[in-house]
Amino acid sequence: MWRTVGWQLILKFVVTAIVVVAVAEIAKRSSFWGAVLASLPLTSLLAFVWLYVDTGDPQTIASLSRGIFWLVIASLPLFAILPAMLDRGWSFWPSLLVACSITAATYFALIGVLQRLGIRP
Repeated sequence: MWRTVGWQLILKFVVTAIVVVAVAEIAKRSSFWGAVLASLPLTSLLAFVWLYVDTGDPQTIASLSRGIFWLVIASLPLFAILPAMLDRGWSFWPSLLVACSITAATYFALIGVLQRLGIRP
C-alpha cells in the first residue's frame, strides 16, 4: 500500500511541476500563450483529479469547486494591481508584495461578506 501511495504522490508532484514549468517556459517565448495556459484552471483541474482519485467522493469535488468559484473573485486584484505597479516603474519584489498583500486582504474581506450572506466557500 505505501508503495502505491508513494508513487501516486510522486506522480502528483511531477505532473503538477510540469504544468507550472510549462507555463513559465511558454511565457518566456510568448506572454500571450503563457497567459492563456496560466489562465486555464489547470491547478483546479489537477486538484479535482487528485482529490477524486484519492477519495472517489464527488461531493468533495463539488464542495471544492464551489469554494474555488467564490474565492477566485478575491484573486483578481493581484492581476490588476501587479501590472499597474510594474507599469508605473515599481520594481518587481515590492510590487509583488503590495499586490499579494492587497489580494490577501481581499480574501479576508470576501470571506467575511460571504459568511454574512450565509455562503460557505
